[in-house]
Amino acid sequence: MTKRIPLIRRLKSLILALPLLALSIIAAAQGDSSAKPVITFAVIGDTGTGDEAQMSVARQMAHQREKAPFEFVLMLGDNIYEKGEEKYIKPRFEEPYKDLLEAGVKFYAALGNHDIIRGLEFQTNYANFNMGGRRYYNFAKGPSENYENLLEFFALDSNEMTPEQLKWLDVSLSASKARWKIAFSHHSIYSSARMHSQYTKLRAQLEPLYVRHGVAAVFAGHSHCYERVKPQKGVHYFTQGASGEIKRKTLDRTTPYFAAGEDEKNSFLIIQASESDLKVEAIGADGSLIDSYTIKRATLIKQ
Repeated sequence: MTKRIPLIRRLKSLILALPLLALSIIAAAQGDSSAKPVITFAVIGDTGTGDEAQMSVARQMAHQREKAPFEFVLMLGDNIYEKGEEKYIKPRFEEPYKDLLEAGVKFYAALGNHDIIRGLEFQTNYANFNMGGRRYYNFAKGPSENYENLLEFFALDSNEMTPEQLKWLDVSLSASKARWKIAFSHHSIYSSARMHSQYTKLRAQLEPLYVRHGVAAVFAGHSHCYERVKPQKGVHYFTQGASGEIKRKTLDRTTPYFAAGEDEKNSFLIIQASESDLKVEAIGADGSLIDSYTIKRATLIKQ
């Protein structure tokens, strides 16, 4: 009888501990279920200068990737100054982003006005720009709980918005089964920058398609600054044209569009996408946080 007492005590201790163990298992399971898949990517624009401004942004991108390991990069045009030529691809793309390329980070490019002067054929077929020989194209990323993909991107050639491209965009957006639809091109259809006039014709062509098909965010460059525009008809617009170039004091902060911006330092964007939100951060070449904004959407179930 005396030998059974320690065993009984151990059994009692185990029974008392079971509720605590069960609670910890439940908490862990809840934590796992709330940790939704997240895809992180970066955005750069007006990059291809080959000078210290571009190099400083590239170094900071590599540094930030240690904390937020982005998988790919959107390029918003003017990828190779001044005329998009192949002979400058090494000093103005491959060398600045050498560490990222070697780490397997993919770049997806849109064409800028400088790129099409002498670089159209080369850039659309250059393997590291992933354009597949096309001036406009789309691609999807990531799994989704209730959708075919978490993200689908639509790269546009805003230099020449042909009827064929507009029809392709309309059909492609309509067919998309992604949780988030994101467009990117070179020219901003909403901007508070003084260095360029408003592209009202381009806005009239693209905005109805963005609104009709539920595009969540649009990224563009061309104006050499960072700007976040107040949401327009439910669509969020960002300008990132300061990843190599910069036009100081170009932002007019009094326009009805302006929400946040920076025109005194070079920068890039890091975006984290989940089922419920898109978190956009503008990061300075010096590592400073310029802006942080989260686009939230209610959970929708695909019918």
